[in-house]
Amino acid sequence: MSWLPKSRTARRRLMVVAAAAPVVALAVGLTLFAMRDQVSFFYTPSQAIEAKVPAGRNVQLGGLVQAGSVIKHPDGRVEFTVADVKGASKVSYQGDLPDLFREGQGVVAQGAFDAGGTFQAKQVLAKHDEKYMPREVSKALKEQGEWRGDGAAPPDYNKATQAAPVRTTGT
Repeated sequence: MSWLPKSRTARRRLMVVAAAAPVVALAVGLTLFAMRDQVSFFYTPSQAIEAKVPAGRNVQLGGLVQAGSVIKHPDGRVEFTVADVKGASKVSYQGDLPDLFREGQGVVAQGAFDAGGTFQAKQVLAKHDEKYMPREVSKALKEQGEWRGDGAAPPDYNKATQAAPVRTTGT
């Protein structure tokens, strides 16, 4: 007994499928390979610490700008700390910040961690009005019990992050 169907039409269909399957699999594989650098995962500072995001991998880091952490350098570089309830990450950005960027407000920075653990941002996005917050940031804040959607005062991260780890290594 042969594993091929007896019907001539069924054998033709099977051969077409057998010939097309590797071509389709190759096309899907090449597409996914080409898009691997375009995928950008979202992390809060504590999630980035837990996930041990490797240095150089493009990610989005979101949270609230820690009060008193913004340092502007004469060369246009800006350093600040993005924090959540459990952790904080130092961010370095070269360029102009959005007009709505300020301490205690939500931001999403796109970039990568360097070997020293500082997040090197290529782009910084700030919320555009009092009611909007990026979906990923609001979801992460709700999961951590940090959501301030009702307009409550921002928490004092200086107290909350004294015991929380600040990402300092790129491992």
